[in-house]
Amino acid sequence: MIPVNPPPLDRTSPPWTTDAGPSPASALPEGVRARLRRLVYEDQRAAAELVPRLTERQAAGADPLPVEPAELAPRLLGTLRREIRALPDDTRLLLLLAAADQYPVTTHAFLRAVTAVRVDTRPLEAAETAGIAHAGAGGVSFRDAWTRIAAYETASPADRRAAHQLLARVLGGKAETTHRSWHRGAAALGPSARLAAELRLAADRARAEGRPALARALAERAAELSPDPVAEAGLLAAAAADAWRSGEPDRARRLAARTDNPALGGVLALRAGNAAEAFDALLTAAVRQERSVDAAALLALATEAAVYTGDLGRCREAQAVAHWLGLAPSGVLAGLAAAFEGRYDEARVLLKGTAGRCGPGGAPGPLIHSGIAALLLGDPTRAVAATLRAAASARARGTPGTVVQAMEFRVYADFWTGRTRSAEAAAQEALTLAHATGQDNGACHLRAALAMFAAVTGDEEACRERAAAVRSYALAHGLGLAAALAQWALAFLDLTHGRFPAAAARLRALAGFGPGHGHRAIRHLATPHYVEAAVRTGDTRVARTAHADYHRWATAVRSPDDLALSARCRALLAPGAEAVPHYRAALDLHARGTRDFERARTELLFAGALRRTRQRAEARDRLHSALEAFESFGAPHCAAQARAELRALGAPLASHPGVDPAAVLTAQQLTVARMAAEGATNREIGDRLNLSPRTIDHHLRGVFARLGIRSRIELVRLLGESS
Repeated sequence: MIPVNPPPLDRTSPPWTTDAGPSPASALPEGVRARLRRLVYEDQRAAAELVPRLTERQAAGADPLPVEPAELAPRLLGTLRREIRALPDDTRLLLLLAAADQYPVTTHAFLRAVTAVRVDTRPLEAAETAGIAHAGAGGVSFRDAWTRIAAYETASPADRRAAHQLLARVLGGKAETTHRSWHRGAAALGPSARLAAELRLAADRARAEGRPALARALAERAAELSPDPVAEAGLLAAAAADAWRSGEPDRARRLAARTDNPALGGVLALRAGNAAEAFDALLTAAVRQERSVDAAALLALATEAAVYTGDLGRCREAQAVAHWLGLAPSGVLAGLAAAFEGRYDEARVLLKGTAGRCGPGGAPGPLIHSGIAALLLGDPTRAVAATLRAAASARARGTPGTVVQAMEFRVYADFWTGRTRSAEAAAQEALTLAHATGQDNGACHLRAALAMFAAVTGDEEACRERAAAVRSYALAHGLGLAAALAQWALAFLDLTHGRFPAAAARLRALAGFGPGHGHRAIRHLATPHYVEAAVRTGDTRVARTAHADYHRWATAVRSPDDLALSARCRALLAPGAEAVPHYRAALDLHARGTRDFERARTELLFAGALRRTRQRAEARDRLHSALEAFESFGAPHCAAQARAELRALGAPLASHPGVDPAAVLTAQQLTVARMAAEGATNREIGDRLNLSPRTIDHHLRGVFARLGIRSRIELVRLLGESS
């Protein structure tokens, strides 16, 4: 059976509903549903046929989904085959030739093939009349992907081999060598060491050219033709790696199961399995490779897995192995390990060297590391540039999973600089891609980011739902980083609601350590919020220790934003009027930085100190500035705190009669509002967004509160006026 390629990732997905109600696919977990959608070419008929036949483990995402057409939708294929068999013989042969030219590798050789053998193409009119395919200037367009597959598989093996042989003959250009090798391999009768070697070289070329999907098809066919079991195992491992890079996670897992390759298993576990197990597999593979180039790459991945777990012991183990092998660990990961251990000056040097490598072009991996380093150094502008370039490079190389990894860190750069809605939209887009490409651990990380965005925008129910899902998954998969981010989100939610003891307790728990629990890096980044919560509860002893460590880091990296937050912590810890000069220093530093949301929070806290020292005029000015910023960021609870301070000063609040929904609603709320305004019920909106009706009701109540309205009728009017 020739393997099938998934459809493009940027295709708009139709809602999984029919006239009879929701598709059975709607009951599957989000990640399984996204992968299934790609495998069945977004076809609801195939999905409805496949879902009931999934095993319990497949439906839960524990086992890979089927990937071959005969496994995916045999009844649908049978129906389409009968439709094609009803066509004249000449028509079927032309459709076979067109299908072989497109499936699973597109080679654009159909027109040359029919010209070379002087075939009459008029029989295609019968296919057009039947609505099966359309012949145009560029070749043959099939009604849909399943019809194309049926046109290919309806033919006899001999006819299929003849079609591939003809297509191979007309692909004679130097640039067409790879596609010619594909057709030669597809036409083979049985095992052939010569053809397997030719296909292996063709796969290497495709891989070097940034075409992993083509490389996978070539390597997998080479494995089928190889008479040598050892060579076959190597080709299967290469095909699995190519499948993973090209966004075919289920095929990758099926191919990997046929090999015994710890490096491959480690890579798959790093992105979709247990991070602690990934570390062990990758470190073992690095030691086996000893001092090769591959060993350095595997060691970098192992250190990355250690960072994801939050287990400092594993970071030290990876560093020890690197030293033993005589290899220099990756700059960003070595910098993280140094920062974890408090060696801040060394960490800054390592991170600055990595952050500087974010110029145009280059491989996505180093660019992602550059972006991470820039984030840690408090340079979100450089982080945005690096991660956007990494995503563009990954798209150009046909590796959508790497796009997800780049976007994971791009959203933080947007978030820190106050582009909350942009960050949320980017995170939602990346989450969809993560699910489709099997990047389950990346999806967990993105959900944690979305929990933080929900905390900032005051969506308490969404924040709690997302954080609970993240922590459940993270604990099972050893992801301390994602778990700590979710804990931070819940703590910030408590902080903005005035639940200071709960916020302090959650932030102290970030010091918790080990796979799936806490993370030192996040505890460190959350220190300014911890100091605020601890001061409000009177627990300044631990807060002073935490601030001292944070100040050492801020001084080492010399980031204006980190230094500003350190000055804010000092102000919070200072008694009475002594806090005022520290707040002024913090705002001076904020003016040189980019974290406008934290600047607004500093102004809010400063205004409280000014009010207590009876500097009422300046306090009002600071509060109005903070209020304007919070409203622009869509942070209603922070805005409510600013209004409460203004009321305490007896200051009038400005009214805002003209409300722009796009300016005050989150991306999710705006989507729900538009659907509701179009007349969709809560259940219909929930089915389309894969959310419960109760969650939709919560979103609509938030929409009404933010827009100052009471009914859907007013919502229709307001959205109509703003469109």
